[in-house]
Amino acid sequence: MPRTVWSGAISFGLVTVPINVVSATEDHSVRFHQYHLEDMGRVRVRKFCEAEDREVRNDEIGKGYQLTKEQVIPISDDELRDLPLPTAKAIEIEAFVPLESVDPIRIGEGYYLQPSGQVAHKPYKLLAQALGRSAKVAVAKYAWSGRERLGLLRVRDDVIVLHAMRWPDEIRDPTELLPPPVELSDEEVEGALALMDSMTREDLEGGEFQDTYTEALEQIIEAKREHREPPAMPEPEGESGQIVDLMAALTQSVQKARANRGEDADVHDLPKKKKAAKKQPARKTAAKKTPGRKPRRSA
Repeated sequence: MPRTVWSGAISFGLVTVPINVVSATEDHSVRFHQYHLEDMGRVRVRKFCEAEDREVRNDEIGKGYQLTKEQVIPISDDELRDLPLPTAKAIEIEAFVPLESVDPIRIGEGYYLQPSGQVAHKPYKLLAQALGRSAKVAVAKYAWSGRERLGLLRVRDDVIVLHAMRWPDEIRDPTELLPPPVELSDEEVEGALALMDSMTREDLEGGEFQDTYTEALEQIIEAKREHREPPAMPEPEGESGQIVDLMAALTQSVQKARANRGEDADVHDLPKKKKAAKKQPARKTAAKKTPGRKPRRSA
């Protein structure tokens, strides 16, 4: 079982649920250290005090805020933990919203919330069932690691999950990244929809959703340990030339996707790209005057 990273409570109106917070994810990436290439001696980072010009131990190091060039305000972990905020001790639920109303770019790391003690079992189950039946998620505030955060509470396999969330002003405006205006034909949009349909899955199970990068690194490490040549990189499938025609690229992509799924690779339902018909210049017609009406005079 992973270690507890925070202990507190969920505050749900007047209901309090004592909980322990544990990480919901694991990182299986291959880790590397830095070495001196001449003798493979380990290269380490040492912490030096600029004032005394000596290496300091971890128990001599604390946090501080630089107010001016000469003045630093020390802040202890106890002071951060004892901030006069309700969110320093509890995850305060502020509202319940539909999940689709939350932009996924604001959702971050996930944590499992574990009921702490016998007294927490019933209110924990109550909140989990209420969240499950309502099809909503809870938006909460909490304070960890020297800052207050927004969080999203949902249920996964009857366990309450807390996702860290970004504040609205932490999301950058993407409008400056937009490409210049372009025109797309109906046939091109329908071709993209056909490609999406051919690539649609019911779940994310399968070999294509495995971490092949880590597997390749492990193969290289094992080969070098046994003094063998690392495995060669497989050649990319298909032609390497760039397809300029968008409809041709969509058609070939649908064919490949269907072939990979064991379906008929012939594509019959993708519309052919039509040439835009030249517009005839509109004829100018004289405006007809309505008999019996006099023109209005401006005031």
